[in-house]
Amino acid sequence: MDTNYWSEQLFKAMVEADRSGAAEIITQALAVGIGPHQVIAGILDPAIVRLGRLWEDESMSLAQNFVASKIAEDALIRCVPCTKERQHTKGAVVIGNIEDDFHSLGRRTVGLFLSAAGWDVHDLGNDVPAEQFVEKAIEVNASVIGVSAMMQTTALNIRKLRDLIDAQGLKSKIKLAVGGAVFNWRPDLVVEVGGDGTAHNAVGADDLFLRLRAETVRAVTA
Repeated sequence: MDTNYWSEQLFKAMVEADRSGAAEIITQALAVGIGPHQVIAGILDPAIVRLGRLWEDESMSLAQNFVASKIAEDALIRCVPCTKERQHTKGAVVIGNIEDDFHSLGRRTVGLFLSAAGWDVHDLGNDVPAEQFVEKAIEVNASVIGVSAMMQTTALNIRKLRDLIDAQGLKSKIKLAVGGAVFNWRPDLVVEVGGDGTAHNAVGADDLFLRLRAETVRAVTA
């Protein structure tokens, strides 16, 4: 099932801040047989990436970004099974946008998906200093910190977090997941900023965090 048409329609609705129209697009896509995860990976995520380019070009307002975030939340609620009644979680994770980065759409999408997948998500929001990430991870005993950045200039600030984790001797206890459109455009940037891994989209975040958590477990038992 071709998702390009639906992604284009959703992108237009997000740019126009048309929340009800976006909801109808998701309804129609599901009705024609596109699966929930494919709606996220093939329709929602490409639209988010395109919105990220608009943000980088300063062609998207804060108001548009806010409504786009709500549209993404609406889509995830429709497509991801609710796990609010779960008695056991996969563990605590900390997420946030790195210092000087204010593009919340991708981070909030990943956070919602991780929460629905069974993680205890602690979202620190935008413009988060390296010290705050580490302090929160220690407080909640998180094995993974997920850091988002939209542009290369802000992504380079993640290096501060990498250095802080290493300096405090936490390299084997806390893994660093990095994400944002810039890492899809420049995969080599993951290593440059000291990330332990990345996911192309929100659908892949659960697998990435599981893998990184497993690495911390192996380090403890080695």
